Amino acid sequence: MRTWLRNALTGSHRELRLSAGCQHLDGTMKVTVYTSFWCPDCREAKRFLQQNKISFQEIDIENTPGAADEVVKQTGKRAIPQFVIDGEWVQPYRPGKGFLYEEMAERLGVKDA
Repeated sequence: MRTWLRNALTGSHRELRLSAGCQHLDGTMKVTVYTSFWCPDCREAKRFLQQNKISFQEIDIENTPGAADEVVKQTGKRAIPQFVIDGEWVQPYRPGKGFLYEEMAERLGVKDA
C-alpha cells in the first residue's frame, strides 16, 4: 500500500477546530498538504496554516513514494502545493498570483487572514 494512503487510513491526519463561521457542522476537518522542500509556494502555504494554527499533515512528494503521481492523478497536473481538505483537492495558489490568502481563509474558516 502506498505510504500516503497508509498514513491516511491509519489516522495520521489531525483534526482542527474551526471558527464559528465554518460551514462544517461538526467543527472539524482534515487538512493534508502536498509539498516539496524546493517549492517556495509550499513554504508560504505551510506558513499560512501555521500562523492560523491549522493542523495539517504534510506529504513531501520527493520523499513519499507515489505522492507525485497521486497529485497528477487527482489534479491532472504537476503542481504543488496542493491542499486536500476533507478529501477535496484544492490548489491554494495561482501561477503568477501567488498564494490565495482570502480564498483559503474563507475556505478554512480563518478570520482576519
